Amino acid sequence: MGYKEMYQEWLNNPYFDEATKAELRNIAGDEKEIEERFYMDLEFGTAGLRGVIGAGTNRMNVYTVRKATQGLANYIASVNGQKKGVAIAYDSRRMSPEFADEAALCLNANGIKAYVFESLRPTPELSYAVRKLGCIAGINITASHNPPEYNGYKVYWEDGAQITPPHDKGIMDEVKKVTDYATVKTMDKEAAKAEGLYQTIGADIDDPYIAELKSLVLHQDSIDAVGKDLKIVYTPLHGTGNIPVRRVLKELGFTNVYVVPEQELPDGEFPTVSYPNPEAAEAFELGLKLGKKVDADLILATDPDADRLGVYVKDAKTGEYHSLTGNMSGCLIGDYVISQRKEKEGLPKDGAFIKSIVSTNMADAIAKYYGIQLVEVLTGFKFIGQKILEFETKGNGTYLFGMEESYGCLTGTYARDKDAVVASMTLCEAAAYYKTKNMTLWDAMIAMYERYGYYKDDVQAITLKGIEGLEKIQKIMNTLRENTPSEIGGYKVVSARDYKKDTIKNMETGEVTATGLPSSNVLYYDLTDDAWMCVRPSGTEPKVKFYYGVKGTSLADADEKSEKLGKEVLAMIDKML
Repeated sequence: MGYKEMYQEWLNNPYFDEATKAELRNIAGDEKEIEERFYMDLEFGTAGLRGVIGAGTNRMNVYTVRKATQGLANYIASVNGQKKGVAIAYDSRRMSPEFADEAALCLNANGIKAYVFESLRPTPELSYAVRKLGCIAGINITASHNPPEYNGYKVYWEDGAQITPPHDKGIMDEVKKVTDYATVKTMDKEAAKAEGLYQTIGADIDDPYIAELKSLVLHQDSIDAVGKDLKIVYTPLHGTGNIPVRRVLKELGFTNVYVVPEQELPDGEFPTVSYPNPEAAEAFELGLKLGKKVDADLILATDPDADRLGVYVKDAKTGEYHSLTGNMSGCLIGDYVISQRKEKEGLPKDGAFIKSIVSTNMADAIAKYYGIQLVEVLTGFKFIGQKILEFETKGNGTYLFGMEESYGCLTGTYARDKDAVVASMTLCEAAAYYKTKNMTLWDAMIAMYERYGYYKDDVQAITLKGIEGLEKIQKIMNTLRENTPSEIGGYKVVSARDYKKDTIKNMETGEVTATGLPSSNVLYYDLTDDAWMCVRPSGTEPKVKFYYGVKGTSLADADEKSEKLGKEVLAMIDKML
């Protein structure tokens, strides 16, 4: 059935409600909009669903959410997991509570119990809840840091991580089999509650989750000594982090926490920012204003589902606030955790620092310095979660810290997704510890550069929307895959990794070895002078991303080298488009 026929089907089928049909009648005659909404089903990928909210097969709505959930329910039945139940959380976005209920009631109609949070909760708490409740799976309704017109649907498996092979493919296959929306099951909410299939959860998960975080504190003595002197500004960016971040900081003894009032309350329109992303400078405009007013030591921002943390830290010598990238904050937290574990209890012989392949080479240097294993995984924190499970299953390997460049990290193994709540807590703890040493977090960052090298990493993301955009992204990947560059930005290509073909080619000898990682549409180039570049299509947005990193002799040298390489990367993209 073509997109025009599918459009008419939604208009005429009594299964779809009147509000949906009214929305679709409003686009009658807009051929391109009709095509965009109906030319395909919203793809259920390895990260679940993510798309613009609206009527249509290629949009996020109650029907596409039910359809995805029916596929998930069918897969759960195929592995005999119905009795374990599914945990469900949601964030502050438009339609998030409604989508959470639709998912729960579809599961209920399939005889599967749903544990639904009473109100919005962070992504990492959902990951924790799956394991705490012994569920077979979890669903989180969130589009993370996407613009307000988006929402999404992430699926977790019983280990608490987002779905990985073989479950991702199994669930995707089941979702594809659901072709008739009218066959999707649902039931009345009150009936589901009466049958014990729909259970509301809240403090029974919140309290042990916060307790797990507090158990990871290494220097309560430092917090007791100077916690009351630290000034912390925090913004949840209208999302889920407000209550848990403030709670854990307060319970530990940080008394000077100032919350940005304009961004404190949940709001799916994100009225103070165009893009609720702690990676973006605009997300910090109000936080910096408040920070300067109260003379804050550090300024924190969590994204709407509180799995990513953005940070600004004060340089006491100049009074300037420095932005920390995800690579910088991840390494700062990781180095603190690993160094203090070594000091207090020693490091296990099989200790491991896990990072994604697009994260900074400074992580490698930290691992080498402490004599621990550096483990690389594909992009996506679920692969770090998968590695933790592998360590536990095989009894070989001790997780010490995990991070990815996209502002996400995890201290501890209570959850299997990145956690901005624990990252906020640990960074504040580190600030207290360094304060007892007469150092700021910026001083600690400079000390790391001096010890490991001045690493500088960045990313260029090119947005290419719609059908034409998908074709352009594919063209870029094909061009690079078929024509490996010999040099990039003045750096010679030492080796080229193609994670789709599972190959690493030594450019000098021609020798080809395996990557050892699952197949993924990613290309990576190791360059001379410890520089690198990687290109991959985003799994959640209509973007192709170019990551790159350099190593300098100073901050200024690293900045200069990074800027030059970035310009060369953009020029290379322009030629391909």
